[in-house]
Amino acid sequence: MTGLTPYRFAGRTAVVTGAAGGIGEQLAHGLAARGSDLVLADRDALRLDEVAESLRAAYPGRAIEAAVVDLADRDAVIAFAQGVRGRHPRLGLLINNAGVALGGRFDQVTVEEFEWVMAVNFTAPMLLMHHLLPSLTAEPGSHLVNISSLYGLIAPPGQSAYSASKFAIRGLSEVLRGELLENGVGVTTVHPGGVRTRIAESARIAGGIPADEVEEHQRMFAALLTYPPERAAADILDGVRHRRGRLLIAPTAKLPDLLARLLPESHMRLLAKLTETIARRGAAKVEVNK
Repeated sequence: MTGLTPYRFAGRTAVVTGAAGGIGEQLAHGLAARGSDLVLADRDALRLDEVAESLRAAYPGRAIEAAVVDLADRDAVIAFAQGVRGRHPRLGLLINNAGVALGGRFDQVTVEEFEWVMAVNFTAPMLLMHHLLPSLTAEPGSHLVNISSLYGLIAPPGQSAYSASKFAIRGLSEVLRGELLENGVGVTTVHPGGVRTRIAESARIAGGIPADEVEEHQRMFAALLTYPPERAAADILDGVRHRRGRLLIAPTAKLPDLLARLLPESHMRLLAKLTETIARRGAAKVEVNK
C-alpha cells in the first residue's frame, strides 16, 4: 500500500513517449477515453501524425500535441522536455514508454550500439524525469510510469545492452518510488513480457552477429510476441489508477519472474529451454498460416 489516493485521469495532461504505435498508441487512446489531454512523442513522424489525427477525430474535446523527437539525441530530448515544462507547468502523468532493442552477445555489440540502446532506454527517460519533475510535483496526485521489461527482471544471454538498460530504468524507478512518495507522486515500473508490437521488426541486430543467424534470431523473437498491446495498455492504466508500484504484463513475464525468485542461479537454463520451445512452436504456426 502506498497511501496514495487513486489516480484521476480526467482534466489532466499526460506525456507519452513512443506513441506512434504498439503500447504507446493504445495508451494514448486509453488516456483520451479517460479524459486526459495528451502530449505525444515519437521519432516516426508519419505514424505519429496518424495517431494524433485519429485521436483528435475520436476525442474532439481533448487537447492533443504531437512532437517528433529522436530520444537518442540528448539535446533534442532536453529541448522537448523544456518545451513541455514551459507549456505545462502542471502535469498529471509521464509515461516513458519508448524503447529500442538490440540482439547480440556483449562481444558482438559495438560500444556505439550499446550506447545507443542506453541513450534511448535509460538516458532519455532519466532526462525527461529530471526536467519534468517540477511539473509533476506541482500537480497533487500526479504519477510517473517507466516501462522496463521482462529483461529488467532476468538477464538472458544475447541481451547485454537491452537488459542493462532495462535493469537501469528499473533501479531508478524503485529509488524514485521511495523519494517521491512524500510529494504525493506515484511511480509504477512496468515489466512487459511478449507484447505484440513492432519491436521485433525495428530491433537492431549487433553488427558482429553472422548474417546467417540474423533471420532466425528475428523470427524466433517475433514468435514470442503474442500479448495484445491494447490489453497491455489497459493493464498499465489500471495499474496507474490503483497506484501499483510494480506491474508484470502477460504470463511470459510472470512465470520467468517467479522462476528467477525461486531459482536465482539456475533459472536461465530452464527459461532458455522453455523459450526455445515456445518460440519454435510459434514460428511454426506463423509458417503454416502464411
